[in-house]
Amino acid sequence: MATESAAAEGGPQGLTEAPPQAREIFGERFAAAQRYAELLASAGVQRGLIGPREVPRLWDRHVLNCAVLAELLPAGATLCDVGSGAGLPGIPVALARPDVSVTLLEPLLRRTTFLEEVVQELGLENVTVLRGRAEEMVGKVSVQIVTARAVAPLDRLAGWGLPLLRPYGQMLALKGDSAEQELADSRSALTKLGAVEWAVIPVGESALGAATRVVQVKVGESPGGVKAATRRAKAARAGRAEARGVGRRRR
Repeated sequence: MATESAAAEGGPQGLTEAPPQAREIFGERFAAAQRYAELLASAGVQRGLIGPREVPRLWDRHVLNCAVLAELLPAGATLCDVGSGAGLPGIPVALARPDVSVTLLEPLLRRTTFLEEVVQELGLENVTVLRGRAEEMVGKVSVQIVTARAVAPLDRLAGWGLPLLRPYGQMLALKGDSAEQELADSRSALTKLGAVEWAVIPVGESALGAATRVVQVKVGESPGGVKAATRRAKAARAGRAEARGVGRRRR
């Protein structure tokens, strides 16, 4: 395994002990969640994916803050974490919900390399790492849920994420204190992108003592709007043409 191991005895410097609620949230995967925090605090910092000042608050501000998003997911859902970075929120969600199939979508090689190493070390069979930009994946990725954290303003994020949804899917964006304002500023853009319903939902307050604020955007029959529908149709035609070409070569 290429990922740097945790620093010496006691774990990486500055990493605090997992709070008691982490055992409740991650259940049988608590040990894997601990290891993930160690990897963020060691290899994640060394590779510039996590700032050194974030290490003492990794559990509360990052790992658990993301994991409680799992409360909003239906059983057996398919999910794409857009701009996954160091795996937040995708990996904590995958750890908390083994029944959910998670795709970590990230354009940068150094980040996808880290993600692949983490997924391998933690044995996360419900996680796939995919390198690319969201706008390149329309017609190639189709999921029920899109998530993102600290990627872009809501209107731009919706333009990337909503086209990856199946009809009647939803985007769940972790937005913090700016959630209501961003939502108010983005309503026109969301409507053009096929959104039919939106709200700010607090999650995790009972477990963490402070709620994680999530912008929930639900789409109708045409996620991403007309342009995305056209791109999906074009990708489908290209896929069918490629399949016919393969079939002819085999005969």
